[in-house]
Amino acid sequence: MDLILCHTTADFDALGAAVGLTCLLPGSKIVLTGGAHPPVRDFLALHRDEYPLIERRSVNPQSIRSITVVDTQHRDRLGKAAEWLDLPSVKEIVVYDHHLGQEGDIPATQLHIAPVGACTTLMVEQLQQQQISLTPSQATVMALGIHVDTGSLTYDLSTARDALALAWLMQQGASLPVISTYRDPGLSPQLQQLLTTALQELEYLCLRGYTIAWVTLKTAAFVPGLSGLASQIVELSEIDALLLVNEYPLGEDESRLTVIGRSQVPGVNLNLLFQPLGGGGHSQAASLNLRGVDTQATLEQLLEGLKASIPHPLTARDLMSSPVRTIRPETTIAEAQRILLRYGHSGLSVVDAQGQLVGIISRRDLDIAFHHGFSHAPVKGYMTINLKTITPDTTLPQIESLMVTYDIGRLPVLADGQLVGIVTRTDVLRELHQNSEEFQNLKTHHSALTLRLRSVYNTQHSALSISSRLAPQLWQLLTKASQAAEKRGWHLYLVGGAVRDLLLAETADQLMIKDIDLVVDGFHKSADVGAGVELAKALQELYPAARLEIHGAFQTAALLWHKDAELDSLWVDIATARTEFYPYPAANPEVEASSIRQDLYRRDFTINALALRLTSPRAGELLDFFGGLLDLQAKQIRVLHANSFIEDPTRIYRGVRFAVRFGFDFEPRTEEYIRYAINSGVYDRTAQHNSRTPALQTRLKTELKHILEAPYWKSALQLLDNLQALQCIHSTLTLDAELLRQLRLLERCLHRFDPQLTLVHWQMRLEALIAHLKPKYREKVAKNLQLQDDSIHRLQNLAQAQAEVRELLPQLQRPSQIVQLLKKYDLPMLILIALQSPRSLRKQIWHYLTVLTHIQPILNGNDLKKLGYKPGPQYRQILDDILAATLDRLITNQPEAEQFLANNYPQ
Repeated sequence: MDLILCHTTADFDALGAAVGLTCLLPGSKIVLTGGAHPPVRDFLALHRDEYPLIERRSVNPQSIRSITVVDTQHRDRLGKAAEWLDLPSVKEIVVYDHHLGQEGDIPATQLHIAPVGACTTLMVEQLQQQQISLTPSQATVMALGIHVDTGSLTYDLSTARDALALAWLMQQGASLPVISTYRDPGLSPQLQQLLTTALQELEYLCLRGYTIAWVTLKTAAFVPGLSGLASQIVELSEIDALLLVNEYPLGEDESRLTVIGRSQVPGVNLNLLFQPLGGGGHSQAASLNLRGVDTQATLEQLLEGLKASIPHPLTARDLMSSPVRTIRPETTIAEAQRILLRYGHSGLSVVDAQGQLVGIISRRDLDIAFHHGFSHAPVKGYMTINLKTITPDTTLPQIESLMVTYDIGRLPVLADGQLVGIVTRTDVLRELHQNSEEFQNLKTHHSALTLRLRSVYNTQHSALSISSRLAPQLWQLLTKASQAAEKRGWHLYLVGGAVRDLLLAETADQLMIKDIDLVVDGFHKSADVGAGVELAKALQELYPAARLEIHGAFQTAALLWHKDAELDSLWVDIATARTEFYPYPAANPEVEASSIRQDLYRRDFTINALALRLTSPRAGELLDFFGGLLDLQAKQIRVLHANSFIEDPTRIYRGVRFAVRFGFDFEPRTEEYIRYAINSGVYDRTAQHNSRTPALQTRLKTELKHILEAPYWKSALQLLDNLQALQCIHSTLTLDAELLRQLRLLERCLHRFDPQLTLVHWQMRLEALIAHLKPKYREKVAKNLQLQDDSIHRLQNLAQAQAEVRELLPQLQRPSQIVQLLKKYDLPMLILIALQSPRSLRKQIWHYLTVLTHIQPILNGNDLKKLGYKPGPQYRQILDDILAATLDRLITNQPEAEQFLANNYPQ
């Protein structure tokens, strides 16, 4: 076990540095050795599950391999964890700090001490050197560390290195709203006095779950720094929006009015609110200055506008995951851990035989119980029974407040006493990040892609932006589908590639997307696992020309149109929102009904985990829980899960297909995951122990088909080879120079000999790849990929055919002998033989295909009949002999042919 230790009473710099180290040391765990500053404690109450934190008491000292200490050089600041420094099993102790001139007493094997304003800056610099990307949550806590320890770059010890580190963290998606919530910039003495007055005179109003406050401060003159005062009031009073009014005299009869506005309410735009009065700013921060106006009347006007712009907040019904994964009190610790692993949850709800909620057990509870050897004990002895619950109508601010106040990671949602859903920290964080700094980062750029993203994203809650970018007949179909879903009380989402292509398309384009994925999330009101199928049947009644296919095992249905007058050849998949679990690598996933969030979480890459809501309310809302928009902007392919490629190797091929198609690069960590999965040997081991590995068989063939029939197939194969991913076909397959030469020759052959596309060209390319393997592997690989019988037969007999042609063809002198030898092989076989033959043999095969096969016998069956030959079995032999004589130029015209007959077949 590799541990990272923060000093006692950890501050944001220690936590940020530790989080950065976990990215540099994959698999390491963070231990808070003894408490944390109040802001850090509040931050972790909501964000704890985002980082690999473990309790000190859950650490087995004998398993510690290395220790890294951040932001201190003194062991007395590590509490009881300092004892671990003396363990004989600990081979490496590393210290990172930025406090110079100190004599530390930690027995470090490595010291990293530099004159920077924050220890976190040292981690950022290493991350940049190694080109490691961060998640927004990692970037945010690291940015907090630098902000707090440098006073947002205002303290004397701040350096340019800190500023550059902060800039990079912003590029990585650090959330400025979260940073501003938890940092403490401090106030001047004058502003501190005004702060005391403001807090005493502050007036409040609660509206739709948000708290609005306002205060009027009268001073003798202008006071600088009111903007910081406003931010401090918001932080200290835990309000959502503030109007700070400062009135001071300009002369004997005139006064001046300054109004500072701050808002943390999504959807409120203070800039628009202040503009009519001559002010302005940003949506969350704005100000105005007025002379000679009625202070109270101005304040009331602004308050009315602010109240009118407060949106109806999201509720638990919008956020919750449903149905809820539950266990009984008698379930063992080991079984509960297995369920958590299977479904990727951080906790489980415990219900009794009547289905009543009796407790919740978290991953931390299970880890501690397991550590102490109680794997066979029932969870009822470890679960939390003093529960805080919410209703479907509990608002997002109320949920966030409960989580922070009581340090709760999950809140059960009860309706009429029944458990109908659960809201987790992750659900809340995703929603908070949904409209926050991630997309604001996009707005700082001005690429064509950014403008296209903005054109869709900035018109959230309006279906107009979608309808203007889709072909009218396609939009009409989606409208009918959403109406049918709303009628049944369901949410409907356009998901995956269609959303991605919609965002990437030129603004003026009206897309006629040929492959559409829709997801029905029906569990916020009615838990009907067949929702997707039911919706598909309803749509078929409106579009009887569509063919309906139902796949019950995966709770999906498909509507297919073939050369329809309006919809052309359209494929619409309609699925019930679901989660999935792979019982072993390369298997088919086991699926269960779930929510839209969990449905998107099971997908492969962030750019494919986007969804557009089609139903009201909030039709047109874009769901991006995993940074897909940022990855589209960065033109990179980023995988959602570290084990994704181990579970399903076809994702490697899909990733390559997307990378080449869009001109994107793999995000560095994603490429590492690919190479690790391939080099681990897991695919070979899985194939040996499991007779069915669909991801290495049918699904791999499907991905190969998509790649090999695309115009960019050569580039895709080269990238697959660079990643060593052709090993998924066979461990010995590489795209060496000889195979490249054969593939180029194959394209010439297909172009020359199959202009009418009678052959399946992608399949011929795949056969050429397999044919490059040693003969003993070809048949097995072809059968594993479940190719058609004729392909398997060809590859099975290719070696024998090659040997025969190589042995006999050079010895043949007459054209008729060449035809007699080669005519037994079909065109695909001859092409495969030619690809691997010497140039001299290729020339003979080429001559056969281009010249000899087009020569016909001078006489045909009708001619024989006219000459008096009776029809019968001998006709075949006669015609073959005439063809041979024609090929060998023994006869060149009809009289010579008739003489040939008279000599060889006298009547």
